[in-house]
Amino acid sequence: MAQPIRFGILGCARIARKVSRAIKLSPNATIVAVGSRSAEKARRFIDDNGLPDDTRAHGTYESLLDDPEVDAVYVPLPTSLHLRWATAAARKGKHVLLEKPTALCVAELDQILEACEANNVQFMDGTMWMHHPRTAKMGDLLRDSDLFGQLKMVSSIACFLAEPDFLQNNIRANPELDALGALGDIGWYCIRMILWSADYRMPRTALALPNPAKSEVGVLLSCGASLHWDDGTVATFYCSFLAHRTFEVAVVGSKATLTLRDFINPFQENSARFTFGSTDHVVPTELPQEFA
Repeated sequence: MAQPIRFGILGCARIARKVSRAIKLSPNATIVAVGSRSAEKARRFIDDNGLPDDTRAHGTYESLLDDPEVDAVYVPLPTSLHLRWATAAARKGKHVLLEKPTALCVAELDQILEACEANNVQFMDGTMWMHHPRTAKMGDLLRDSDLFGQLKMVSSIACFLAEPDFLQNNIRANPELDALGALGDIGWYCIRMILWSADYRMPRTALALPNPAKSEVGVLLSCGASLHWDDGTVATFYCSFLAHRTFEVAVVGSKATLTLRDFINPFQENSARFTFGSTDHVVPTELPQEFA
């Protein structure tokens, strides 16, 4: 077996706890270092998450990027910091696993991708559901024209009802840290599902739904849009921090419809369900979605 990929975790965000567990379970990856703004915080993350005692604790992000034993970095930092630290990692020759949303705008993402290409390192975003075995199975069915036919419509919904403390204090509601709000956090998944379903054919037009909800500081809390293709295909998405917990998708073809109710996080770690036509499918997996 090839040598496992040696990961360094750049930041101790909550999502990093989930991903670090998945890396530990993966047969082809390991965590060798954690970087934070203090060595004490990095060591606490290592201890709290059951990482090996020899996992190195770096007191600065720069120190972790200078670690010669790190092959790749996982970057769960706020979106406003992605451009700086993803390009810095690439320049140090580290492969980049970047949490979503990858950047605040296309221009920033272009700079990140250019840095990765210039330094011959791999780039991957943290859209976890894309790598679940269920997604591969669904793709096989959607690409079979005899079974699915022609794509006609996609509907994707991602919502949860945030507590007042979240809306006041979470980084996803802070314009200085994650200015895209609900659109960047969960709308990202909805848009990715639409583009994946359309085999990445770009729509001709995208129309924002009227009256999006914003916080007092201007962060999107609820919004949606419709997308339109020249062949008549239509897609809609709705994302919200202000609505009942819903993570549902319907992909409608001329011969069958695919539906699922947990497209971001499967209800079970060791299997995931979806319905195609009148048939319920269950796809098993040995690894949690975060590192399947």
